[in-house]
Order: sequence, then structure tokens, then C-alpha cells
Amino acid sequence: MKKETNTVRIQDDLYKNVNGKWMEEAIIPADQPYTASFAIIDLEVEKKLMDDFNKLAKGEESSDVLALSDAIKLYTKAMDVASRSKDGIKPVLPLLEKIKSIKNINEYNEASLDLLKECAHFPFTFEVTENPFDTTKYCLSILDPMVILYDKTLYDKKIIKFFALMVYKKMMTKLLSFTPLTKDEQRLYLKDAIKFDDLLRQKVKSPTELADYIKLFNKFSVSEVNNKLNGFDLEGLLKKLYGDNAPVEIGVGSPLFVEGFKEILNEETFDMFIHWVYVNTLQDYAPALSKEISDIANMFMNKFMGVKENPTIEKQAYRLVSSVYDQPIGVYYGKKYFGEKAKEDITDLTNKVISTYKDRVAKNDFLDPSTKQKAILKLDCMKVKMGYPDNYDSFYDTLKVNDNDSFFEAMSKITKAKKMHQFELLNKPTDFSKWSMPAHMVNACYDPFKNDITFPAAILQKPFYDLNQSIEENLGGIGAVIAHEISHAFDNNGAHMDEKGMLNDWWKEEDFKKFELRTEDMVKQYDGIPFHGGKVNGKLVVSENIADNGGMAATLQIMHSLDNPNYQAYFINWAKIWRNKAKESFYKLLLRVDVHSPSELRANITPRNFDEWYEAFDVKETDKMYIPKEKRISIW
Repeated sequence: MKKETNTVRIQDDLYKNVNGKWMEEAIIPADQPYTASFAIIDLEVEKKLMDDFNKLAKGEESSDVLALSDAIKLYTKAMDVASRSKDGIKPVLPLLEKIKSIKNINEYNEASLDLLKECAHFPFTFEVTENPFDTTKYCLSILDPMVILYDKTLYDKKIIKFFALMVYKKMMTKLLSFTPLTKDEQRLYLKDAIKFDDLLRQKVKSPTELADYIKLFNKFSVSEVNNKLNGFDLEGLLKKLYGDNAPVEIGVGSPLFVEGFKEILNEETFDMFIHWVYVNTLQDYAPALSKEISDIANMFMNKFMGVKENPTIEKQAYRLVSSVYDQPIGVYYGKKYFGEKAKEDITDLTNKVISTYKDRVAKNDFLDPSTKQKAILKLDCMKVKMGYPDNYDSFYDTLKVNDNDSFFEAMSKITKAKKMHQFELLNKPTDFSKWSMPAHMVNACYDPFKNDITFPAAILQKPFYDLNQSIEENLGGIGAVIAHEISHAFDNNGAHMDEKGMLNDWWKEEDFKKFELRTEDMVKQYDGIPFHGGKVNGKLVVSENIADNGGMAATLQIMHSLDNPNYQAYFINWAKIWRNKAKESFYKLLLRVDVHSPSELRANITPRNFDEWYEAFDVKETDKMYIPKEKRISIW
């Protein structure tokens, strides 16, 4: 018997009432951990671009985007499974042998620049970003490395740790079997890599700590950090890399990690460290090797997410090339698929949302006039990047793919060039025109260091936005997302940055204390909610919940300015954009590492904070979607 659909009253569960039938019928692709409004559009974009790639490869179409020709060459090489299989593990062996031959910290320091340029695995992550203390410049930072289980708290869950590491061992045993290492060496290298990972996980930050990203900016002198790294010559590496322009200051994401580095890397652990570098470098390079090796390297993540199949070679090739040549491909997509009429309409809506936000700040009931003035200044200075950029970084035109290069050779050259390009930014002025996301990405973002919002062309589709949708539907979709991204300028992290994207305490002290109390209310509203065998971590997801709340507040105010507005259409489309169906293991993973609340809760909890929800569907105290007025939260 077919299950009856849509039996849940909207007053009891907005999400299930709107999406119940869809959830029953939706099929999660075998090579994906979930399907959702975002994912469906993403697959449609992917199909369009794969079709275009194939036509461009055959000469059936042409493009005036210069770097696209090299992207298509790389795509063709990635698709050549036979050639990649013939090369097998051989291309990465010289680098692995170089790593294996290093016997002590002095030899490692001698080789460190070459290892960095060749993208060998490092015990911390280098990052060049806008300097939060002066965003007209870039700064170099070192951040915690990634650990095997992604979330350090999982290591305390004995059963989860046991089964997860069992899958990891199985994957790495297969990968290591391709190398020239003896069986005993393979076992030793893997055992040591896991032991060294355990040393790292004791010092790295948890996802909850990382979500508080303002605390990742800690300025130190390079010499001070160098003295704490127990023989790892960071200062010497930077001098070899930059010469006379080597930085004298460096950002440190986690001072505790640097302080504890002597317990991680020392004479007793050095061999363990080199084995860890070898194992992780092999895993890092696997996608550029044969398809067999690449597929094996997906085993661990697939198991973590509940994915049963690897993507087809065509999808793998597209996704890899799409990430490598992201900017040129985004410009190509925007030019071909995004209309000027839509751009004008969505830009007009964005300006309306910003104007509404200013009005709400001006009428805010807990801020001093001086704080309000600075908040409005931040909104006045906020830049809007809508659809796609006119140009991309000319650096991409230098990423040439030679006809005679193997796939590995082409990927290796490009990966190294991109890495070095990032390091070279350090002594250049900030490029504020650079987009944080390419136009073919189905997403949106606020960049706190540039104080700008980016809305790629790909997300500007149904159910988020359509010229033929009602204004209420568009407000409940893309309008709320636009206002969400603007709200990130005033969430628990963004609130610390001024109109220039710099770390600056522009609030009156008593105002910020009032804001922190409201932030704590938001933490409590979500914290501990049961979801698919786990519980929501209110601190992990607070910034995104503040943004959802601010997004809905601003767009509901715009709704009030409409003639006879249809609030039901607004809330129904709000629920549609969050429709999501995932594998259980993926739900559990996201609960631990994702700064966003589960989609179902985003759809259901945010509306309950606003009177318009209760009026739209006559929600009563006896209904499940009701919360008392005194517990409703509206910050912005």
C-alpha cells in the first residue's frame, strides 16, 4: 500500500508539510551522500557544463574564455583512463622516495622548500589571506592540520573511532600496496601515520572552536614561532621562499598547537612523522594517479558519508577540472547562462534588502546611536557581487596544459603553480575585485575581510529565484538568503570586523554585551535538539542561525511594504529551499562538523521567532510550531 503523503499539518511541521511528498519520492544518487535543493541545481549545472566540455573537446563549440582551452585539455587527459592506468603509481614515486630518504630534522629542513613546492604533506597548513589587521595587505598564517577523523572529539568515541580507523586502514593498506615499500614497511608506515595523527589530534582545535574563527587570528613574530617549533626551521623556510621579502610576522590559528608542537615533533617521533608525511602525500596525490588508485582513495570519505559508488570518470574529470580552473569556468558559465534582465532584477532586490537592513539597524532597540551609525556605515560600504565577474585572474591563462604532458604531469604543474601563486600574493596589495566563489557554484557567501556578498549565477534559479516566481516566493527564497549573507556582517564573528573588513572593536562595550546575551539565547534555542541519533551543538551553528534569523527579519519587513502580501507563499518557499534527504551517516557527520544547522531545523525553527508565521497559518499555542512570545528571538 502506498503511504499517504502530506498528512502533517503545517502548523505542526512546516518542513514536512511542504516537503513530505518530495522526501518520499526523492532518490539520493549512488555517488552522493544526499540530495537537496542546492544539490539538484548543482547536478543540473554539472550536466550542462559536462555537455559543453564534451562539445568543446570535439571542436563542436568554441569560447572566447582563453583559459578554457587548457581546462578542456586537462579534462580530456583526466578522461583517458587507459593512459592513467598505464602510469599507475609511477609518477609520484620520486617524491615519495625523497620523503622516505629523510633521516633527521636537519635533512628535513634542507628539503623543506622543495617539499613545499612539490605539495608534500606538512604538519600544519599555510594560508595566505587578507590581513585582518590591515585588509589592504595579505598575511601568511599557519593553521592546524586536518586529522583523520575530521573532528577531534570523535577520537573519544571508542566504537566510532574503532570502525572509522578500520576503514581508513583498509583504504591506506590498498594504496600503500602500490608503492615499492615492503609489506613490513607498509604496515610500519601506516601504524606510525595513525600514531602521529593521534599526537596531532590532542593539540588541534575542534570544529566548534574553529567555528569561532575570530580567534584564529593571532599575530606572532616569525622568530617567536620558530623557537617553539622544536627544530622545524620555519624562519629558514620562509627566507628561502621569499628572500629579502620574508615576513617577520605570521598569523597563528592555534597558539596552543604551536606551544605543544615539541610534544608532536621531536627526536623520538621523527621517523613516525616522516612515515605520516609519506602516507598522507600518497593520499593527497591519489586523484591525479590512475582511476583505480583515485577510487581507492575515496573509500574512507565514502564510508563516512554513506556513499556506495564512486562518480563516473566523466564526473570525476569535470569536478577536478572545475575546481582547478574555477574562475575561468565561472566566467564562461555566467556569460552563457545568466541573463542581464535577471541580474538587474536580483541586484534591485539586493539593494532593497540592504536599505531595509539599514532601517532595521536605525530602529534597533539595544544599540547606542554611535554603534548604529557604525553599523550603517558597514552596510553603506558593503559591496555586492552578483551573477559573475567580467574577468578572472590572468594567472589562469598561464596554467598551460601541454599536449605531450601526461594527466599527472599536467595536474602536478598546475597544482604547484597555484600553490606558489598563493604564496606570491603575500607582498602584493589586496585584490578586492576577486570573487570568493565562481559563477557556476550553487552557493552564496559573505566575505568578512572584504565586506562583500557574492551570489553566483548558478544559485539564481528555482526555488531560490525566478523572474516568473511571485515576489513573495523570491523573498522567501533568494531574498532571505541575500539577507542571511548580509547578516553575517553582524553575527558573532562578523561583528568584530569593521566596514573595511578589519578586526576592530567598533561597538560600545555595553552594546556588545547586550548582543552577546542575544547570541547566547540563539545558542540555547538550538542546543541539544535531537536529530538522527545525535544532538545539535548550539555553539557550532550559532553564526548561521543568527544569519537565518536576520535574513528572515529583513525580508519579512519588505513583505510589509507589498500590497496584500501572501505570507503563506513566503514561508512555503522558505521551506522548499531547505528540502534535503541524506544518508544517516552523512547526517551524523554534518552534526559534528557543519556550522549550519540541519536543513529541517533551519526551515522549522527560524519562522517560529516571527509573528508573521503565526498570523499566516493561524498557529495556536496547541500547535507544535508554536513557541511563546517571550522565547522568540529577533536580533537584527
